[in-house]
Amino acid sequence: MKALSKALFGLMAMAILPGTALAQADYPSKTVTIVVPFAAGGTTDMLGRILADRLGQRLKGTFIIENKAGAGGNIGVASVAKSTPDGYTLGMGTVSTHSINPNVYKAMPYDHVKDFIPLSLVAAVPNILLVNPEVKANTVPELVAFLKSEPGKHAFASSGAGTSIHLAGELFKLASGTDIIHVPYRSSGQITNDLLAGKILMTFDNITVAWPHVQAGKLKALATATPERLPFAKDMPAMSEFYPGFAATSWHGIFAPAGTPKAIADKLTAEIQAILREPETMEKLTKVGVTPIGSNQAEFADHIAKETARWKDVASKANIKLD
Repeated sequence: MKALSKALFGLMAMAILPGTALAQADYPSKTVTIVVPFAAGGTTDMLGRILADRLGQRLKGTFIIENKAGAGGNIGVASVAKSTPDGYTLGMGTVSTHSINPNVYKAMPYDHVKDFIPLSLVAAVPNILLVNPEVKANTVPELVAFLKSEPGKHAFASSGAGTSIHLAGELFKLASGTDIIHVPYRSSGQITNDLLAGKILMTFDNITVAWPHVQAGKLKALATATPERLPFAKDMPAMSEFYPGFAATSWHGIFAPAGTPKAIADKLTAEIQAILREPETMEKLTKVGVTPIGSNQAEFADHIAKETARWKDVASKANIKLD
């Protein structure tokens, strides 16, 4: 009788509590939406789609991408924070949404730490310093000398105020002591078009977007915004060779809203880590300059804390505050 009572009690508990072990064992039992807080076609979108495809295959479910761009990623990320924490809404996040934005926006629609479970740091993407080929400067010192000869006359482009590309430019201004104007664009694609046309002098951009144009000779890359030279571009110097400690690498991760059942969050983290260790996925990413990472939750949380502190210092020195 005692055994029967325990069995009945267990069945009743699982029937009453929808987010319990029974529901989690069946996860996913419906479509999972991964929100990408930027427009389609960028690096964050690319990584989100790779994860959606492989998670769907591995977990035998349907994972779809929903692009919700705006406010430097804040709109899409806020929608994830406010979603039901059941594992069926996830979100891609970046250095912008989870380290820079909290330091540059006067008011945030989410708490980048308390409102999320950081499932895994997915990948790091180097930024590179680009100029139009018509610019006579062929090295960073030559570019700096040119900019200092005409202070306040030239501009650098970014994919939006407060983005990692914007902060990379501000870090360059601080390090080099140059007076250049920030011009925010809506997307990297628009920057590339104007850079190719000679309408803008320079920018930092993700290597995934810029490298094909560099290889084709349409754009000139002067340096990587990384601590060390890139393995596949050893002839291109790192910015740290001119300004020690210079680093402005974009990173991308995946989050669940706070309160998501631990079993589901842990399951997703394990699957994402496994995907990023797959030879095919690794080859696909490294081919376009992306470094796959696949951290655990604690490692990702620690990374966010360190990056938030680092970009707070840059934002403060550059006096960046956005409404």
